[in-house]
Amino acid sequence: MEQYKIDINATTIQIVGELNIEAVKKLIGIEFPDGKVYMYPGAIKHIKKRHNGLIEQYGHLIPVIIANPDYVGQNPKEPNSVELVKVITEHFLVAIKLDPSGYLFLSSFYDLDNGPYKVQARLRSGRLKPYKP
Repeated sequence: MEQYKIDINATTIQIVGELNIEAVKKLIGIEFPDGKVYMYPGAIKHIKKRHNGLIEQYGHLIPVIIANPDYVGQNPKEPNSVELVKVITEHFLVAIKLDPSGYLFLSSFYDLDNGPYKVQARLRSGRLKPYKP
C-alpha cells in the first residue's frame, strides 16, 4: 500500500489515505467503489478552526488511522459515511463521507472528548465495531 502524507497547508485536493474497503464492507455493510480518501483544503480549514492545534500536532497520523483504525462505524445520520477511531494518546476520530459522484472524502478529524466512555457506548449500541482486516 502506498505511503501518504498530509500537507496541512494544501491549497488543492490531496489523497490522504486508502481505506480497506473489503474490511469495512464486512463490518458495516457499505460498499465503496474505491478506497482512496481525498481531502479538500476546506476540510483542513474546518479542522483548524473547530479543533485548534489538532491537525498541526496529529495530522500526520490521518493516513495511519485510515489504513489501520481500531474501530470502524457509521454515523446513523449519514448513511454513506464511515467513522474510523484510533486510540493513540487520545481517541481520534476520522469522519469520511461518500460523495454522490463516487469518491471518498475526509470531512472531519477530531479527538473524542471522554473518548473511552464514548467508544464503549458506541460499541454497546453497535455504532462502532472493532476493526479486523
